[in-house]
Amino acid sequence: MDLGLDGRRAAVAAASGGLGLASARALLAEGARVAICGRDADRINAAAADLGPGAHPIVADVGTPEGATGFVAAARAALGGVDILVANAGGPPPGGFADTPLESYGPALELNLLSVVAMCRAAVPEMRERGFGRVVAITSLSVRQPNPNLILSNTARAGATAFLRTLAREVAADGVTVNSLQPGSHATARLAKLYGGDLAKAAAQVPARAVGAPEDFGAFVAYLCSRQASFVTGAAIPVDGGEYAGLL
Repeated sequence: MDLGLDGRRAAVAAASGGLGLASARALLAEGARVAICGRDADRINAAAADLGPGAHPIVADVGTPEGATGFVAAARAALGGVDILVANAGGPPPGGFADTPLESYGPALELNLLSVVAMCRAAVPEMRERGFGRVVAITSLSVRQPNPNLILSNTARAGATAFLRTLAREVAADGVTVNSLQPGSHATARLAKLYGGDLAKAAAQVPARAVGAPEDFGAFVAYLCSRQASFVTGAAIPVDGGEYAGLL
């Protein structure tokens, strides 16, 4: 299937590894040009080299609003514009209510909420002017089904989801779609760290009895950026192997 992404310009945040890198790879495979960012110059340059021609590495920390805005500006300069924004960032430290101090919430909100707001503010106005744009945010299944040991992520990403759904309704008439994907357990370095390297233990919690493949997640991101997905907006979609247990 031709997704209509040939020549599109995509900014993919936090893409030196994991689901961000997989998303960039899927977009490149569909003919898009991609700017990727990460905090570590060696890692993001290695990721771009692995992706091959069409990938532009940018050193940026999207964990602050300033860094997030700067990444979009740098992506626009590298690509000549941004048609697609994949908003992504690492997760805050694990912890529950009793062992998470108040001062930890500010950095978590900057990382997983305000960075999304900042990237959208930097990218979406130009999309509206052109009459085309795709925003896909990578959040977490914990938005829909809070994880008891990830209170910072639960809180910040829930706020990001509310922002994105509100934004989607405001810009839908301008040809811009805004969606979020809520990954469950995928084979990433972060999941391995949370489970002490035991991905089999993580898989045992999933009805599919497996953790997700990052490349499959990336393909879903590419589809939401496609011509065929132009009528999908305001959605927050779990990608979790059946892990979410709610009815709605």
